[in-house]
Amino acid sequence: MANLTESTNIDPFMERRRRDQAEARKRLSEEERRKAEEKERKKAEVRARLEEAARAKKGKKGFMTPERKRKLRTLLRKNAAEAVKREQERRAAERREMLSKRCGQPKNLDGMNADAMKKVCQEYHDRISKLEYNKYDLEYDVRQKDYLINELQVQVSDMRGKFLKPALKKVSKYDAKLEKMAKVAAKADQDFRQNLKRVQSTKFTVDDDKDTKDQPDWAKKGGHKLEVEEAEADE
Repeated sequence: MANLTESTNIDPFMERRRRDQAEARKRLSEEERRKAEEKERKKAEVRARLEEAARAKKGKKGFMTPERKRKLRTLLRKNAAEAVKREQERRAAERREMLSKRCGQPKNLDGMNADAMKKVCQEYHDRISKLEYNKYDLEYDVRQKDYLINELQVQVSDMRGKFLKPALKKVSKYDAKLEKMAKVAAKADQDFRQNLKRVQSTKFTVDDDKDTKDQPDWAKKGGHKLEVEEAEADE
């Protein structure tokens, strides 16, 4: 009886322990299964994103077909031509407006008498004189600004340690030809003997060191003086 009661007392404890272990194993297996499912889900999401990116890249690569490129170039040329045409029209309108503002509207000279025509001519003369004065002032301002810009560029180059090369004056090829012809003429005016070739041969040279005994009396040095002295002695 004692053994039976002891076994009955131990069985509930062991049973509870087995149940706890079974539940722990079940929870562990569920946790592992959940982690595995989460891992597989993430892998599937990454795989889906990569496949979608690959499909988008493949579709983008084949988007610009030769036909579409040709149409796009045609549209761009057309838009550029229209833009250039609009710009030309705008500049022409500005030019007409500026000319009408500066020159005024043309005068109707039909049926005008001499005094009215003189008045119109005087008006145009005054306007032309004023424009000439303004033109001179503007040209002077432009020259001053160009000079100032050049000076500032030189100063900036000096500060950076770089030196600008001065603009060389272009010489006409005709000037170079005339200069060459002048040099040739100057050489021709020089002594022509300077341009003669020197000859090293002694064939035609006179030897002054040769003995003068074999020479005739008239060729000897002082021969004429001896003849004069002999004639005076005979007298």
